[in-house]
Amino acid sequence: MSDPVSSFAINFVAIFGGVLLLLLVSVLVLALVIYQLDKHQTHHAIRRNYPLVGRFRYWFEHLGEFLRQYFFAMDREEMPFNRAQRSWVYRAAKNLDNTVAFGSSRDLRVPGTYYFLNCPFPTLKEDAAPSRPLVIGAGCRQPYRAASFFNISGMSYGALSRVAVESLAAGARQAGCWMNTGEGGVSPFHLQAGCDIVYQIGTAKYGVRDEEGLLCDAKLREKAALEQVKMFEIKLSQGAKPGKGGILPAEKVSAEIAAIRGIPEGQASISPNRHPDIASIDDLLDMLMRVREVSGKPCGFKLVLGTTDWLDEFCAAIIRRGAESAPDFITLDSSDGGTGAAPMPLMDSVGLPLKESLPLLVNKLQANGLRDRIRIVASGKLINPTDVAAAICMGADFVVSARGFMFSLGCIQALQCNKNTCPTGITTHQPELQRGLVAADKAQRVASYHQHIVHEVEMIAHSCGVTEPRGLDRQHAAIVLEGGRSVPLNILYPQD
Repeated sequence: MSDPVSSFAINFVAIFGGVLLLLLVSVLVLALVIYQLDKHQTHHAIRRNYPLVGRFRYWFEHLGEFLRQYFFAMDREEMPFNRAQRSWVYRAAKNLDNTVAFGSSRDLRVPGTYYFLNCPFPTLKEDAAPSRPLVIGAGCRQPYRAASFFNISGMSYGALSRVAVESLAAGARQAGCWMNTGEGGVSPFHLQAGCDIVYQIGTAKYGVRDEEGLLCDAKLREKAALEQVKMFEIKLSQGAKPGKGGILPAEKVSAEIAAIRGIPEGQASISPNRHPDIASIDDLLDMLMRVREVSGKPCGFKLVLGTTDWLDEFCAAIIRRGAESAPDFITLDSSDGGTGAAPMPLMDSVGLPLKESLPLLVNKLQANGLRDRIRIVASGKLINPTDVAAAICMGADFVVSARGFMFSLGCIQALQCNKNTCPTGITTHQPELQRGLVAADKAQRVASYHQHIVHEVEMIAHSCGVTEPRGLDRQHAAIVLEGGRSVPLNILYPQD
């Protein structure tokens, strides 16, 4: 009589071997079928010339965007943000030591590189002053006393997941900064933590629109009645896609998002490429005054500068109508902005970068006596202390960042923002991916990132001999030009 254990083992091996053989035969048959399909199809040259093997090209191409940042790119090589930039944000968000050793890895000869011009007698700690709050819209019924010079830029609920919005809102509350809603309107997730809110009115006027898609005063009053809503921002254009409206794919338009925006569920949410009721400078100024009058709160606009001839006419129109007609603030976005889905030609090739447009805008307002009336908010790829401090040197009163705060949530630059497949749960509505974000933990990281930005911009200011960041101006920084030589900003962009 045979041993039962031995019999079981023999039977198991036989069954396992049979299954393995069947699997192997199936794989071979499938490979043969694919080989024949590839060899006789007429659409892809690589697959036709190299059947089956050619398919690996597409797989490697897909994996490449994930693997480059870990294995192949140097610290300062990647775009849109390199490893050194991302690593600084990650460490700041985790409240880890951000010092480096043995010298900078930054190539200081690259055109566009900023230097800060330190003085021989920097500001002592006991002489330093915290960054002061700044009032926006002093002439409004409800002006806004903004506590922080660094704030969260516009990112819509819909483009971002629920838990990402919750995390950012709670982090903004801890940090004492504002959070911009993006053009998708205000959601319960923006409000639940109690942070200050800037309500963005995009070209589709989500949340404050009537049935024809035009501004509804009654809905505007309803939003203005929310104590947390401190300002309104009319979006003319954004850095990712100047000249085109927002794009939210149909798979992201849930019933909840549709209700918040006032649009049909399950249909792609495509905003007009401009406000239908703003076709001129006077239309813009009329809309600003209408929103300010209805809401009682400061109102400004956001844009990317391209052509600049119209700025003289803009300033002349304000002077003609009176200073009260001016925007309370202008948010100047850069051509290298990038959150949201956008066509590549617009993302790559339209609009001026901030380092050119910001000093130009500030000079125009100053030359027309409007600089003290209008606050300037700088936006666009400003995620590290160097770029934030440089924007302040060029004349910004405030700086806002979107992607910096996304990195603080754990964004890995997977470039899946427009596909509802974000692996970190930040820009997807798939519950199994959203579970990677824990709002309580991420809110603290948002606040820590903000704290480190503020602290290190203050450190740059002190090295230049001023007591707080807004004491910085163009004489405190230089920029590298072609040929590797640097020029102080006050010489490159002189002010009257």
